[in-house]
Amino acid sequence: MATRRSRQYRNPPTRPVDGIVLLDKPAGISSNKALQQVRGLFAADKAGHTGSLDPLATGLLPICLGEACKVAGVLLAERKAYETLIRLGVDTDTDDAEGTVVATRPVPALDPAALDATLREFTGRIAQVPPRYSALKRDGEALYARARRGELIRIDARDVDVFAIDVLAIGTDTLRLRIECGSGTYIRSLARDIGARLGCGGHVETLRRLWVEPFRNPAMFTLEALAELAAQSRERIDATLLPIESGLAGYPRFSLDAEQAHRVRHGVRIRVDPALAPGAYAVSGPDGLVFALVEFAEDRLLRIQRLLHRG
Repeated sequence: MATRRSRQYRNPPTRPVDGIVLLDKPAGISSNKALQQVRGLFAADKAGHTGSLDPLATGLLPICLGEACKVAGVLLAERKAYETLIRLGVDTDTDDAEGTVVATRPVPALDPAALDATLREFTGRIAQVPPRYSALKRDGEALYARARRGELIRIDARDVDVFAIDVLAIGTDTLRLRIECGSGTYIRSLARDIGARLGCGGHVETLRRLWVEPFRNPAMFTLEALAELAAQSRERIDATLLPIESGLAGYPRFSLDAEQAHRVRHGVRIRVDPALAPGAYAVSGPDGLVFALVEFAEDRLLRIQRLLHRG
């Protein structure tokens, strides 16, 4: 029989709820803490985010609930856009304003034409060294944990894609930039490296994620707004959820009839229309709901990559 104490500390009940909520993450908390708060507000049994934002950062953090967690990896690989304020002349150990200052240097006069030439060096496919304080793992342990112990860590450069860097404002010791990039790009590393290239060093002072494909014009909700809706009713907060299909806008889609859908749901590889080009597809059934991500090969067989339990 459960004691009063064990009942007191029992986890609150959760429910199956599927969809994607576009959170406007506040500064000062980790992405995981934001995720857990959203999960609690929805009382969701499963939740996952689609790429961490640093505690300092604000902006779009898509939170996947329930079966939408199975498409989180798709969103992780998508193009993103940020606005950042870089403080020049100051290097920190974390490459952002939350770190300890390790060096200061005078900031040269910033000529717009010369600055534009410098920024072009950081666009395209570039090699980038991630920050020492990052969640990347080495031998199963996050780099930031080893950095906090004072370990000297050799971090290899990785190839990342930076599609565009636009100058929004130039101050005496600041740069405000809008950056469009691919998965795995660290804005902190860009700030550090741009500052180094200018001869004065630099770090991220503020950072906001503007959008993540396919959510280019996101209608975001703050934690406070979600909490207010949750206090009103479950229906009100559930109305903020986007369907799983909204995260799969980049996938070509086709439908199967009821018999074909039943077979695919049970792991059977079926042959489909030979007119389909080989590649990845989102597959729906007669109800119009996507229930699988599949790979269509030259042999015309559908191979399931992700199976979603809908309805």
